[in-house]
Amino acid sequence: MTLDDAALDLILRSARSQNAWQDKPVSDEQLRALYDLFKWGPTTGNSSPARILFLRTREAKQRLAPALVPSNVDKTLTAPVVAVIGHDLTFYEWLPRLYPVSPKMREVYAAPDKKALAETTALRNGSLQGAYLIIAARALGLDCGPMSGFDNGKVDEAFFKDTPIRSNFLCGLGHGDPAKLKPRGPKLSFEEACTLL
Repeated sequence: MTLDDAALDLILRSARSQNAWQDKPVSDEQLRALYDLFKWGPTTGNSSPARILFLRTREAKQRLAPALVPSNVDKTLTAPVVAVIGHDLTFYEWLPRLYPVSPKMREVYAAPDKKALAETTALRNGSLQGAYLIIAARALGLDCGPMSGFDNGKVDEAFFKDTPIRSNFLCGLGHGDPAKLKPRGPKLSFEEACTLL
């Protein structure tokens, strides 16, 4: 079983990163449906370290504004929702529940000398989950505007202070304005990006 061309176009081939938004809301139910879909993407040992903060109000998005580069301010403040995709550096505390087939998996990451491994695992798998979020959002009819271009330290201070969560990237969610899309950039060919051994 494979997806048809229309589905592949929707989630990847024709989908675009959005910089401007229509004035259409995104409901809490849509955000719950989004999580209930993207949570199924694979992560190391089912670690699921992503933690998503959905900024829905103007006040919440204003708290984010000081961390943004100037070119990202308007598209962030006008997005119906901005997802702050973060990762939990102590994700391993959930492993006894999330990965019960290996009762000692928590200790692989929890030991003091494993801090670097835990941080790398959290960032890598949280990034994967952020990508799953984008694909799932598109599959559910939402447009996405993923972005870096912000100060992670300021975001962490504003939203994750005194927690083990660290920000990774941001993603506007809503219905993009097709009239304001820039021309699509080129992509590398298979031969330029891939090697067969």
